[in-house]
Amino acid sequence: MGDTLDFKLVQPEESIKDFVYCFSSLQNFSNHHQAVVIPNGRIDLIYSKTKDNRIQVALLGLETQPKYPDHEVSDFCSVSFNPLAIEYIFGFPVADIINSGKLLPDDFWGLRIEDLDHFEAFCDTMTSKIIALLPEDVDVRKRRLFELVFASYGEISVAELSEKISWSPRQINRYFNQQFGLPLKAYCKILRFQASLSHIRDGTLYPQRNFTDQSHFIKEVKRLSGVSPKELYKNKNYRFLQFLVYGQK
Repeated sequence: MGDTLDFKLVQPEESIKDFVYCFSSLQNFSNHHQAVVIPNGRIDLIYSKTKDNRIQVALLGLETQPKYPDHEVSDFCSVSFNPLAIEYIFGFPVADIINSGKLLPDDFWGLRIEDLDHFEAFCDTMTSKIIALLPEDVDVRKRRLFELVFASYGEISVAELSEKISWSPRQINRYFNQQFGLPLKAYCKILRFQASLSHIRDGTLYPQRNFTDQSHFIKEVKRLSGVSPKELYKNKNYRFLQFLVYGQK
């Protein structure tokens, strides 16, 4: 493959879509210098091979700023989770790892290093594990909250959400801060930014979503990606890995 990134993405089956955003695989990552990972509003469970051929498992929290990963790992498979999965699949909050992550036991969820050699098998194994962990009941307010937030691309106020799901703004923000480490408004800004990426990738460098004006748009893009919309559009050397998603979804 040389220096060429090999990226694959698989959508989850319908039964787990509330909890899983996608499965992905990336190879030759170590050859892709100066890569940038930009916030996407999801929590990633990453399985990778170390240089001494061991499996390494990491859970990455939500990001509110661009991240510049090192290249200790060249190949990995991952599951990108929607926030609802944190309480109902993992059973513990990720507020303490916002803009960071933590290593999990090497045998987390029973994967072996050879399971990373075949991406389709990885997806099947992860799907079976997640289905086995699905809860019998999910708080309807929380399920509806994320349905509305995602459907609006983050362009919905806490007050409107509160009215629609009969959950007070204070309770909503307490839930977000305790589970994910940020208030709902900050999370919605990430989703609005993400929704703008497809437009930027196509060369539309002015706001298509509910930004105050062009200056506000540029400021938000810089804050979350580290560069201007123009620089993001150029994506020199394919640095911005999130753009890979829009090439395959």
